[in-house]
Amino acid sequence: MTSGEQRQYGPLGTTLVIIPTYNEAANVESAVTRVREAVPEAHILVADDNSPDGTGKIADGLAEADEQVHVLHRKGKEGLGAAYLAGFAWGIERDYGVLVEMDADGSHRPEELPRLLTALKNADLVLGSRWVPGGRIVNWPKRREYLSRGASLYSRVLLDVPIRDVTGGYRAFRRETLEGLGLDRVASQGYCFQVDMAHRAVHSGYHVVEVPITFVERERGDSKMSRDIMVEALWRITAWGVRGKVNKLRGRRHT
Repeated sequence: MTSGEQRQYGPLGTTLVIIPTYNEAANVESAVTRVREAVPEAHILVADDNSPDGTGKIADGLAEADEQVHVLHRKGKEGLGAAYLAGFAWGIERDYGVLVEMDADGSHRPEELPRLLTALKNADLVLGSRWVPGGRIVNWPKRREYLSRGASLYSRVLLDVPIRDVTGGYRAFRRETLEGLGLDRVASQGYCFQVDMAHRAVHSGYHVVEVPITFVERERGDSKMSRDIMVEALWRITAWGVRGKVNKLRGRRHT
């Protein structure tokens, strides 16, 4: 938890749940249906990267049947970060008060979204966390658990970010928070996009809260995690950490 607990927060406004998709034809309808059932007042934006398996067409059908479901068709697969940035821009332009990141594959349980939104009433950013008390994972091999825990620990220490689950992707932002983070300067993609956003929020002085969630391994479709994504995350996080520590040392020398 970061600073800002004494601040007075205004009403949340309408929630937009952004679900980025690439080849999620087997999952997108279930994801949308579960969100609509869990938070009936929320709107949903499916940001599809021109999926060759027809995910975009399925999403179009869902949008035709439900005015609270929308589809953003993108030109091609450009990475998770680019999809979320496009979704944020779409939602901010239409004055949504809350913008939520959620995976399409069922790993982020829509039924837990009300707890994230409740916590956001007194926060700038709420993270669904696997690594705080009450958080847990289901159907993960130990190797993947150790990798995820290690990545969060590495990021937390190197970037001086007091967050247990820095890499998690189930998040709820106030619109004002996103507007203050300098989204036009965010260039990270893939795995490190989440680290980048958390790092920016903490060091911009926003109040960040972690809420325990149960993370469930996908049952259908293929994970988008790859070696290239992991390598990008490692070098970017290392570069950010080194730059931050150098800047801190320079500041000390000038005091």
